[in-house]
Amino acid sequence: MEWKLKSYSELTKEQLYTILAERIQVFVVEQNCPYPEIDGYDQQAHHLWLEEEGKIVAYCRLFQGGIKYKEASIGRIFVHKDYRGKRYAREMLHRAISLLTDTWGEKGIKIQAQHYLLEFYQSLGFKEITEVYMEDGIPHLDMVVKT
Repeated sequence: MEWKLKSYSELTKEQLYTILAERIQVFVVEQNCPYPEIDGYDQQAHHLWLEEEGKIVAYCRLFQGGIKYKEASIGRIFVHKDYRGKRYAREMLHRAISLLTDTWGEKGIKIQAQHYLLEFYQSLGFKEITEVYMEDGIPHLDMVVKT
């Protein structure tokens, strides 16, 4: 398995296609949530993923502060269903947080977390900054971690 980090312009067509297909599978199909997955932000993101033989095991998008929010941001976080429960999400988020704070010098990171993952994100240092709200029919809340 290999971790990869690429800006939009560094992605091959095949990598972008695979990323979008997997995100649609997780967020639209598995969660039965029709919403505009292609949102115009991929071009401004860095894409971090764990790959095994061409298959995406875990994935997230990273944004520097000022792009989506005042703070840096991590989004579209998922682990492929065949790899869940093996701590890949935790490893990926540790890498993402370290990259944003240690490498890019960001002072805070904001996420829109699905409510059922509240304790997971709290275990990584994120704190709730909103009440639970519905986003595309799924309970969410905004969380931040400060460095």
